[in-house]
Amino acid sequence: MLHLSSTTRQEWVDLVCSDVPTLLLDHAHCEKKAASTAMNLIFRYSDKPWLVKQMSALAREELEHFELCIERLEAMGCAFDRLEPSTYARDLLKAARTTEPARLVDTLLCCALIEARSCERMKLLSENLEDADLAAFYKGLLASEARHFQTYVDLAQRLAPRDEVRQRLEVLSRHEAEVLDAPVAHVRMHA
Repeated sequence: MLHLSSTTRQEWVDLVCSDVPTLLLDHAHCEKKAASTAMNLIFRYSDKPWLVKQMSALAREELEHFELCIERLEAMGCAFDRLEPSTYARDLLKAARTTEPARLVDTLLCCALIEARSCERMKLLSENLEDADLAAFYKGLLASEARHFQTYVDLAQRLAPRDEVRQRLEVLSRHEAEVLDAPVAHVRMHA
């Protein structure tokens, strides 16, 4: 369903479960970036009301998730702070085509894959974190991550035929797997 070409290695699970505060901090930054991406799409494609409406709703939900992460951090006695981001999204988007409307199709599909990877990893967190409350928190986010994936795919299908979108999703999914193939060096949601 999520069209991922690879599965997350146990190495990632072990690393992030060993440093939950950094994981939560990075997760908060990821939610903030997801909201920012939705807002950027609103500004860049303001001539597409069907896209603007969906991105506005998505940005609000991503900001709600950001706030939930901040609350979790505060409950652990940790502050929201700067954190060097992973290069995952930037490297994934390098495979996007550069002329419209293909650029928008690929951008939407890259966003879909980021949501799919988040969903897969949050499921792993819900199954592997020792803190039952935090595990439940991640389990509770699964449905929205999967829905965000589908929203981005559906939006791409408004711009290109379904078969073309599926083919492009497969190409980008293989690229996404290559991006994640590097050894895990830092505790990050997408590393």
